[in-house]
Amino acid sequence: MLKRHKDAKGEVEENISPEGEHVDAELEQATSAQEAPQIGSIEAEVEKLRQQIAEKDRALAELKDKYLRVLADSDNVRKRARLQADDTVRLQRESLLRELLPIIDNLERAVGAAQGGGNGKSIVEGVEMVLRSVFDFLKAQGVSQLASIGQAFDPQKHEAVDHVASSEHPPNTVIAEFHRGYQIGDRTLRPARVSVAKAMADDGGNGAERKPGGGEVENS
Repeated sequence: MLKRHKDAKGEVEENISPEGEHVDAELEQATSAQEAPQIGSIEAEVEKLRQQIAEKDRALAELKDKYLRVLADSDNVRKRARLQADDTVRLQRESLLRELLPIIDNLERAVGAAQGGGNGKSIVEGVEMVLRSVFDFLKAQGVSQLASIGQAFDPQKHEAVDHVASSEHPPNTVIAEFHRGYQIGDRTLRPARVSVAKAMADDGGNGAERKPGGGEVENS
């Protein structure tokens, strides 16, 4: 049998005996037999990896779907909370304004009494009625007046606008009030503006003492 092959000098014909050809075929079969299990193992491993990738893709898709659902639910919760907060503020504002209306009614009655003339008693009674209504309204809102006169000065509750030398009151005692202070619960809503006592100056009897109104009185 002639077998053609090429070498560096060109095509060469080579005689191959049947025995040699049979040996080559056996070698090829042996090689194929050895490679077949390896190829099958590689293909099985590739298939396993493909399945794992597919499972990971499904798990990732499920997680993404859950994330989007949670994100949507969270957004809905925020929107509902914002709407509820707006409704709460609106209802509180309406309630506050509604409670102010009776005070306006009393003011209108006082103005009507003043326009009608008379001895002024009805006007005073009308103003007192309005004042009581205002106090009742503040009390309903948790607002109360601060006690000041005779109390020790407290910078959290009082605002000192004058210091008066006094022998009748201990130093740092509130002796006059220019406008009242108010608190809501335990917190100061507005401090009281007050006059505070201080010790008398030792000037040999020729000094001056300040009165709560801001004037001075000479010591005798």
